[in-house]
Amino acid sequence: MTPARRAGWRFMFSHPAHPIALGFGAGLAPFAPGTVGTLWAWAAYLLLRPGLGDLHWAAVLLGSLAVGWWACTATARHMGTADPSAVVWDEVIAFWLILWLITPASFWAQAGAFVLFRFFDAAKPGPVAWADKLFKIRRSQPIGWAQGFGILFDDLVAALCTLMVIALWRAW
Repeated sequence: MTPARRAGWRFMFSHPAHPIALGFGAGLAPFAPGTVGTLWAWAAYLLLRPGLGDLHWAAVLLGSLAVGWWACTATARHMGTADPSAVVWDEVIAFWLILWLITPASFWAQAGAFVLFRFFDAAKPGPVAWADKLFKIRRSQPIGWAQGFGILFDDLVAALCTLMVIALWRAW
C-alpha cells in the first residue's frame, strides 16, 4: 500500500482523478472538509439546476457516480488511505441527490436538508455506520474498487436517511 500522503494543491493537480475526488478544492479545507464539500455541492446545484431538467439531472448523477467511483478509488490509493477526509465527492453526489429529489424547496427546506445530511454523514447513526464499515479494510490491505465504492456508499445511505426524515416530516 502507498504510504499515507496529505492532500494539497500540488497533489490535487497531479492526477485527473484528484480534482474530482477533492471537490475541485473543497476537500482541501483545513477544517470540516465534508461540510465544505457539501456547501460546494449546494452552490453548484443552485448554479446548474436552472439549466438542467430532471432527465439531465439523472444523467449527471449517474455519470458523477461512475466517474466519482473511479476518482475516489484512485485518489484514496494515491493518498494511501482507504477513506481520506479530503475526498468529498461522496458528499457532493449525495447532496445533489437530496436537492434534486426535494426541489422545488425553499431556502429553509434546503438548509434543513443540509443540516440533516451533515448529521447523518458525520454522526453515522444506525444504517450509515453499517454502510461505513461494510467496505473497510485492514491497514496492510491494498485499496481497491470496493473501498472506492465504500467511500460513496455510506454517503448515499446518509442521503437516503435524510430523504426518509424529510418524507416523514412532509407526511406529518
